[in-house]
Amino acid sequence: MKAVLDANVLMPSVLREMLLGAAAEGAFTPLWSARILEEWARASRKLPPGAEAFARAGIAALRAGWPEAEIAADPDLESTLSLPDPNDRHVLATAIAGGAGIIVTRNRADFPTRTLARHGVLLREPDGLLLEFHEERGLGPVATAVRRRAETASGRPQAMRAMLKRAGLPRLGKALADTGAAPPVIPR
Repeated sequence: MKAVLDANVLMPSVLREMLLGAAAEGAFTPLWSARILEEWARASRKLPPGAEAFARAGIAALRAGWPEAEIAADPDLESTLSLPDPNDRHVLATAIAGGAGIIVTRNRADFPTRTLARHGVLLREPDGLLLEFHEERGLGPVATAVRRRAETASGRPQAMRAMLKRAGLPRLGKALADTGAAPPVIPR
């Protein structure tokens, strides 16, 4: 299964790492376009100083780690698509060009179900999609690795459920907490 990752699911570190961790485990093949990656970088300009440089480093790492994931959308196809926000047409065009059956985004309003269905594409919000992957494959080890990186970056322990909730993954966080998976590590 191929899935286009919209900029709004790539920008938050924990969310991006959970999605790419699931992809690395074989749950799906991630796709994006240069324009999606540039949207992530531009959006980071609204954050504290240094955020854009951090985003651009993350983009370089994505390109190095997933060289086949970047898809060039056809501008002629894009111009024929109709979405509530014309600035999102490139995301659907990327999905069509890449043969993706899914767009993963938190922007439900701008991707009407009927419009996507005409092109054989479904919209999936990341929490529900990752919860399904967890139920099918178990994402506990992925979440543990993400939590450890978050702890290293923040310099403090991270409770799994709270960390995932902050990342917009409350149902996945609850599922992992309910199974007792990946309890927080308290440094001594």
